[in-house]
Amino acid sequence: MFSMSATPITEALKPTTLESYNDSSMHAHHKAMQGSVSKETHFRLVITSEAFKSKTQPARHRLVYALLKEELEREGGIHALQLRTQTPEEEERRLARENAEKGRPIAEVGKG
Repeated sequence: MFSMSATPITEALKPTTLESYNDSSMHAHHKAMQGSVSKETHFRLVITSEAFKSKTQPARHRLVYALLKEELEREGGIHALQLRTQTPEEEERRLARENAEKGRPIAEVGKG
């Protein structure tokens, strides 16, 4: 799971969804990671927030990067960060699409 503090994200964006994944183990063998002072360097975040409304994907990503600036600049901090940033409406449409592809009725969307 996510080892860095999610506090800057939760305080600034008040996300309705915040999923975090530590993908570091899949990259530990990479040459760039040899001699790294940290074994937790690669993360993936899924963030749903009203704060992303009317913002382009690049603007959303810049916002998240600004919130995690210290972690990104810290020695042994984050080496790679993959982001999925979406509004609640975008998340709802994505879930509906995914459920439709699985053959689940639309009425079941959001029930897991």
